[in-house]
Amino acid sequence: MVAVLRGGEEDRSLAAAGDVFIDGAILHLVAVRKTFGVAPGIVGKSRDVFAETGGGALLRSPMRDLKEGVAYVWTTPRMRAVIWIAFLANLTAYPLTNGLLPYIAREIYGTNQTGLGYLSASFAVGSLIGSIALSLIGGLRVARMMISATIMWYATLLVFAQVQSVPVAMACLVLAGFAQSLCMISLAVILMRAASEHFRGRVMGVRMLVIYSLPLGLLAAGSLIGEIGFAATATFYAAAGLARACRNHALVRT
Repeated sequence: MVAVLRGGEEDRSLAAAGDVFIDGAILHLVAVRKTFGVAPGIVGKSRDVFAETGGGALLRSPMRDLKEGVAYVWTTPRMRAVIWIAFLANLTAYPLTNGLLPYIAREIYGTNQTGLGYLSASFAVGSLIGSIALSLIGGLRVARMMISATIMWYATLLVFAQVQSVPVAMACLVLAGFAQSLCMISLAVILMRAASEHFRGRVMGVRMLVIYSLPLGLLAAGSLIGEIGFAATATFYAAAGLARACRNHALVRT
């Protein structure tokens, strides 16, 4: 009887998840449709501006802007180092405190959804504290702070990979969230300061694209955990990110 009830609950959960997925897909399709609906008007206005200025306003291609943004970042050592940090953070740091957290809560700490909620909230609380601290404190050297926060972030994840109790893990996640907030905000400030006025939008577009290293990190982590276990995988991820952050230290400060 219990098995039947559990099976019914699982079926309802799967059905609810399927409904959420369908709703999300529909919203994305509607957004794409609206985008194509707006595009002709934008193009028409751009052509009017082009005609009024006698050819002074050049109609640009999004792909061309993207290529120019990537080339600009790649040829600027400081921005290239910062983008590398953002890439590795999404590849090696966020998977441990984001997509893998349900697995960690259940398989490593043996807790339920309540424990998972506490773990997720701990990281969020740390991020909030970091954001508030940055808004209250001024005159900081953002490059040095970004490197220090990145090192602190990965050092905390190294400890998090070894702990076996929920309270200690929560403390690690608070510190990790705090360091993550300092790192990401400083990273954005450095990019805005280093980029010229005409390239800021393109540079931030390149910055957003590195987010797609997150699913790659999750896929690789899933395979590695099956082979060598969570502790070894998390240690490898944190050590790799820490090594790269230290390597980029000199480039960012220049």
